[in-house]
Amino acid sequence: MHTSALVLFSGGQDSTTCLAYALERYERVETIAFDYRQRHSVELEARLNVLRELKARFPQWGSKLGEDHLLDLAVLGEVSETSLTRDTAFKMEANGLPNTFVPGRNLLFMTLAAALAYRRGLQVIVTGVCETDFSGYPDCRDDTMKALQLALSLGMDQRFLIETPLMWIDKAQTWELAHALGERSGEAGGGDALVDLVVEHTHTCYLGDRTHRQAWGYGCGSCPACELRAKGYAGFTDKMKSASA
Repeated sequence: MHTSALVLFSGGQDSTTCLAYALERYERVETIAFDYRQRHSVELEARLNVLRELKARFPQWGSKLGEDHLLDLAVLGEVSETSLTRDTAFKMEANGLPNTFVPGRNLLFMTLAAALAYRRGLQVIVTGVCETDFSGYPDCRDDTMKALQLALSLGMDQRFLIETPLMWIDKAQTWELAHALGERSGEAGGGDALVDLVVEHTHTCYLGDRTHRQAWGYGCGSCPACELRAKGYAGFTDKMKSASA
């Protein structure tokens, strides 16, 4: 029986939904984030706002939230020539991957998360990687996560469970999942409250834009992350309207 989890928590829509997922299931939940000198480092501030709002709006979940960890991974920014770590325009590379891909990022994140989970006695690692609505990142694939689960468990001689609740759903379904988790939280109006929290306090925009307020939250509205989030929100709201009609 698994009772504790470590959530890779950036402060974005996906990781916030994964955090709610973990809080629904486990008695003790801790969070971890990484500062790799990303251009959108405003997410590191947003995540603290999300944690604060979660505790305030969902006290039953708040009582399960344990320590929050932030690791300095400046070295990743130093070795990465990508549009997330350099002031360059977003484009597709010759290998078919977008230049937002940071090679080795999730592999390093998961390894360090497992090391921390080992020390903290946490059994489950939850991450928001997805193979449905994604940019083709190879380190977000289900096969990669399964291989990591095996390698980390063998390498540390401790059986870790890696959970990827968003792996096979698109962005519209991610909004739906957040609403459903909020509804099951035990708080009155929890579904709308969690969606509102995601809209107002999470951060997705690659450019770190917190000045332009869109229907789905703050962001430039034109980078790949904003476009994906906007499309998902439109699909979610359309479905909610149809259901209530």
